[in-house]
Amino acid sequence: MDFNRKNTVLITASRGLVPYLSREVEQLGYEVASTHATGLEITASLNDTMRLNLRLRTAFNVLYLLKTFECDGPDELYRNIFSIAWEEIAGPDEYVSVVSRIEHSSINNTMFANQKAKDAIVDKIHQEKGARPDSGPERTNIVIHLYWKNDRAWVYLNTSGQKLADRSYRKIPCAAPLQETLAAGILFASGYDGNTPLVVPMCGSGTLAIEAALIALGRAPGLLRSNFGIIHVKGFDKNFWQEIRRETLKSAYKNLSAPIIATDIDRKAIEAAKKNARTAGCDHLIEFKVCDFTDTPLPENPGILIFNPPYGERLGELNWLEKLYKAIGDFLKTKCTGYTGYIFTGNRELSKAVGLRTSRKVPFYNGDIECRLLQYKMYSGSVKKKYRSGPEDLT
Repeated sequence: MDFNRKNTVLITASRGLVPYLSREVEQLGYEVASTHATGLEITASLNDTMRLNLRLRTAFNVLYLLKTFECDGPDELYRNIFSIAWEEIAGPDEYVSVVSRIEHSSINNTMFANQKAKDAIVDKIHQEKGARPDSGPERTNIVIHLYWKNDRAWVYLNTSGQKLADRSYRKIPCAAPLQETLAAGILFASGYDGNTPLVVPMCGSGTLAIEAALIALGRAPGLLRSNFGIIHVKGFDKNFWQEIRRETLKSAYKNLSAPIIATDIDRKAIEAAKKNARTAGCDHLIEFKVCDFTDTPLPENPGILIFNPPYGERLGELNWLEKLYKAIGDFLKTKCTGYTGYIFTGNRELSKAVGLRTSRKVPFYNGDIECRLLQYKMYSGSVKKKYRSGPEDLT
């Protein structure tokens, strides 16, 4: 397969993260051709996708377009997928999986479309090479994405394989862990760049603090992973891949200029966070402490403080959570003068209990839950000036 051939590349992300993904892609020197709610498109080669997979912090998958075609039914789907030169992409000793999203009247079970696509792929390789590759649901080797909507279908090679959110450092998750890509988006929205202190009370398994350390150092998150879909494609150049990894590693900064502090009242959560940070290679950069959030140590030089409290998904939780949110507001008001405080929450009613006026409300999604990152400017004394929201801020 020609790794230098440029084609449409679809980069997917969680809802709410596309503005930050666009900024990342543009900073890497690519022009964004179009965006939608869960992704964007650029023109790039398979060699380019290697850099993208290593460097992007808010992306889910980097998908290289193989073919798009009109499609009215399963037989037409099979013929068009069979026509692709799969023998140039995957050998008979490979493992192939197909992921699909289907909106077509002839299909009421996506597993049927997946099977049709898999049959077309392995049949073509068998015809050309005399043997069939293994296939199944595991996204460990060659991963193909099929999108079929109305009378149009798109077939992509997933150069990421497993989602880029799977950084491979979170070996011990706590309850309701924050996804790595979402944590990176929250940090980008807060303006965090490593030059000011960051404090993360109620840190759980440490995802926000770890992602912050990686951002502060300029360390690409993909360097933590050893397996990507692209490395299983025929024609993959191991020497070029190692060169890109070395180039990416050299771009990382060597020193942290401001402290990162992460606390939690749960000792097991802190133990898990420390182990996760150790796996990510940044445990020495984060000050962990077991304590109630009200006892969190604050650097004298004010910076950014981010809370990710529970949202209250079960009955009976709202009363104590309302008290918790009020306590967070009191903590911000009485102890955090000069800081910019943030609360990430999926419960608008609970956010009212904070008792402070927000200066920004940035929309995100945590899975299917619509959330807001609420910003609080903790000025000393009364502030009469009215501060406007920026262009990204939505209520």
